[in-house]
Amino acid sequence: MKPDFKKNAYRWLAQAERDLDDAMFAVSGKRYNLCCFLSQQAAEKAIKAFLYLQGAEFVWGHSIAELCEDATAFDGQFTVLKKYGASLDKYYIPTRCPDGLPGGIPAEVFDDDDAQMAIDKAEKIIDYVRSKF
Repeated sequence: MKPDFKKNAYRWLAQAERDLDDAMFAVSGKRYNLCCFLSQQAAEKAIKAFLYLQGAEFVWGHSIAELCEDATAFDGQFTVLKKYGASLDKYYIPTRCPDGLPGGIPAEVFDDDDAQMAIDKAEKIIDYVRSKF
């Protein structure tokens, strides 16, 4: 049986939207490192949703910039979104793991400015992907 790419794409987009909502919730509790990570996750899942929508069978990786590169095969606009993805990629490990930082712990390093920037970039990516559904 052939996979239902469209259904799978909608599932990934729904989770991306939920991750973004959770990121906004984390800001209200001043959990800035968590917000940054969830924003990265939201954007990553949104691009994966787009790729599945296009019928891509093998969608792999966690780098938003690299996923955007894959998405350019279907839509050149992802070249522009790649810069947002590259910025969000910086939040994949250091927001969670003390050994991803030169000192301190993630909960003490990230601030409201980081969180707001991460949300803004994730929203731009999700809004664009949503427009393609």
